[in-house]
Amino acid sequence: MKFGLFGINMNVCSDPDVAARTAKAAEGAGFESVWTGEHVVLPDPQAPPSPLPPEYPLLDPAVALAFVAAHTTKIRLGTGIIILPQRNPLVLAKELASVDVVSNGRLIFGLGIGYLKAEFDALGIPFDSKGARSMEYLQAMQAVWTQEQPAYQGKFVSFSKIQAKPQPVQKPHPPVVIGGHTPEAFRRAVQYANGWYGFALDPTKTAECLAGLKKAAQEVTRSTALGELEISITPGPTLDLDTAKRYADLGVHRLIPFPRAKTEQIVQDFLKQSADTLVGRI
Repeated sequence: MKFGLFGINMNVCSDPDVAARTAKAAEGAGFESVWTGEHVVLPDPQAPPSPLPPEYPLLDPAVALAFVAAHTTKIRLGTGIIILPQRNPLVLAKELASVDVVSNGRLIFGLGIGYLKAEFDALGIPFDSKGARSMEYLQAMQAVWTQEQPAYQGKFVSFSKIQAKPQPVQKPHPPVVIGGHTPEAFRRAVQYANGWYGFALDPTKTAECLAGLKKAAQEVTRSTALGELEISITPGPTLDLDTAKRYADLGVHRLIPFPRAKTEQIVQDFLKQSADTLVGRI
């Protein structure tokens, strides 16, 4: 079982000094990865389904991970997730390739299609066709990352006769993780991604999602080049060894706990406790 830490760009870790110390501590504690979250803007006042109050601080994922990369040497750097249809795919491809280069190949590209219409409205981005646009954007980004003469022709994005160097260090490109708990998200993950990410799921809900992924695998074609679908889960706020073993027994490859800490000390205590009781024991 691999362990990641969620929230390296938010709340207390929106302070860059805290983020650097936290990433170093996570690396020292044996954590495999640190992960960002994303909302470019938050509705004010907060209203369902917005998950966070409007004053909640979140650094941009690419900026935060590039900063953390400079303070660590081996821990992987995951976006968990970037809301892909809100981004220009060529600009995002440049940003994430840059993170992979400055980190010497440590990026994990996690993406989702978003669900806050108020966020899309504020950004002037259509809320419809999010899934189809996202998969075109992903394919366009991969073209920029892998092709000698990058070109892509689609409904939502088209280009040719361009270059965007440097390409990522990881070949053919950084691993792709797709998040979401719907049948459509499961099919996207099976068809296009190296991994799937489920957020805030207990073992029972995780089992339900894994059943959904199994069903999706019967409905869409998965390229053998993608390898086994790696399962990552952010569990509930409480995680002990027995619970972690339940996730492992279900087939989860990576747990990415979110300590939801209000102080740096709580985060540091969480990392130490995890190192003593969880990491390397499953």
